[in-house]
Amino acid sequence: MKILLMGNPNVGKSVIFSRLTGVRVVSSNYPGTTVSYTSGFMKTGDETAEIIDVPGTYTLEPTSEAEEIALDMLKSGDVVINVVDATNLERNLYLTLQLLEKKIPLVVALNLWDDTKHRGISIDRKKLETILGVPVIATSGLTGQGIKDLAESIPRATTSDITSMNRDERWAFVGKIIDNIQTIAHRHHRWFERLEDASVKPKTGLFIAAAVLAISYYIIRFVGENLITYILDPFFYKIWLPVLTKLSVLMGEGGLLHDVIVGKLISGNIHFIESFGLLSSGLYVPIAMVLPYIISFYLVIGLLEDIGYLPRLAVLLDTTMHKIGLHGFAIVPTLLGLGCNVPAIMATRVLESRRERFIAATLVSIAIPCASAQAMIFGLVGKFGGKYVAMVYGTLFLVWIILGYILNKILKGLSPELLIEIPPYRIPPWGIVFQKLFYRIDNFLREAVPIILAAVFIINILFIFGIFDYVARFAAPVITGIWGLPEESIVAIVIGFIRKDAALGMLAISALTAKQMVIGSVVLTMFFPCIATFVVLLKELGLRDFLKSMLIMIVSALTVGGLLNVIL
Repeated sequence: MKILLMGNPNVGKSVIFSRLTGVRVVSSNYPGTTVSYTSGFMKTGDETAEIIDVPGTYTLEPTSEAEEIALDMLKSGDVVINVVDATNLERNLYLTLQLLEKKIPLVVALNLWDDTKHRGISIDRKKLETILGVPVIATSGLTGQGIKDLAESIPRATTSDITSMNRDERWAFVGKIIDNIQTIAHRHHRWFERLEDASVKPKTGLFIAAAVLAISYYIIRFVGENLITYILDPFFYKIWLPVLTKLSVLMGEGGLLHDVIVGKLISGNIHFIESFGLLSSGLYVPIAMVLPYIISFYLVIGLLEDIGYLPRLAVLLDTTMHKIGLHGFAIVPTLLGLGCNVPAIMATRVLESRRERFIAATLVSIAIPCASAQAMIFGLVGKFGGKYVAMVYGTLFLVWIILGYILNKILKGLSPELLIEIPPYRIPPWGIVFQKLFYRIDNFLREAVPIILAAVFIINILFIFGIFDYVARFAAPVITGIWGLPEESIVAIVIGFIRKDAALGMLAISALTAKQMVIGSVVLTMFFPCIATFVVLLKELGLRDFLKSMLIMIVSALTVGGLLNVIL
């Protein structure tokens, strides 16, 4: 049996899904698209049923790619659980009526039931069940209320006598249902409801957004850096390094196979960043450098999702983001890129159209410096004075704005309007937060690590056959002529493909002037992303769009580096 979990966005569908399925879930992209969905399994009576968390939709008359997929998935379902926000019945029941018209067995889950009493809303559930002709269960994903009843009601799922209607007739019927089953009593707003209102008003909302984003950024940095310092680096240096050293000795400390598997020895030792072997850099880069920021980001973003703040942030910034062809939700991957570009590019999945995902991923890769690069910018450029750091960040911000505006003008297609339901603020259940965190980490390890290992292997082969040396000689005129950097900077540019902060460190060794450090920092940020970002960008965009993004990256880096050389 295949059970589809359907409903409007932000009605608590994913929490209900987690309650029904536990942690054994799988994420997939719908065939031929980049829209993802999750599936898991649950017991219904004596059989095991597959349950699919369908992308959120307001209507079965699609207005976006996600809604088209939701409609298509409906054809394959045996039973539908329609999750409805009990605090906003009027908006939600329109989709319910459309589902009933499809004559597929249905159960309605009146979610956020516990919140109705706080809002002075009274709903006659039994009368609603009679009108709709299908089981209606009161649930709360937060507390687990009604989840057992919902699971037990699935075998009772049935079709309804409700006939097909047009749009106006459907809305009129929704109005009649509301009049019959719902009453609202006057009540005073609580303090967090006043905070909800303040979060979306421009004057107070921007101040709250700045505070939330600053706190989120520092939490992500704090958690990520402490995971590296106290857990992952000790593991790699105290446990894994001795194992690799013994393996290196057994393999003769050199040779083709040794360099591919263990990596090149740096001053007689294995270096987890520079050795670039499958078992050294190939594991250290994704696990010790990227994974900590994946964990910290998804912890913070999961909390902001479940608390109900992200939709407010998206609405607040929607008008500004539309200027560069994106809608408000694009601020999430943009800000995430300040921690690590890898989860930032993965987070572009929240955007609706392929065009938006392409613009957002390209802008993140080109104009957003990751945390490790920022640390080196402050440390190396900052020693010349704060104004030079401001030049680096000011240039990158202008690139983000101008390049976004240009891409918005030249790329065909539209940026969909931001049509989202804003949920109330709620304290999320920690079990659900950590369950989603575990699922996302597992997904990253399954998807990204094998790709990064493959990329390390291929780049090793290119190094061994001297292809990178040829590229270095070919690129030397660009580096010295257009960018005004010394010829030895080519080493830093190549190292930047492995890790940005290491590349900036290589620039420092070259004893550059303040002007050259500004140009070098900007070019290294804009030029080819680190290997982890590179392979995730390829996976998320596909080969064709990936090549377009790389071309834009090269042209932008050449142009901006050259302009800085002339201006400064």
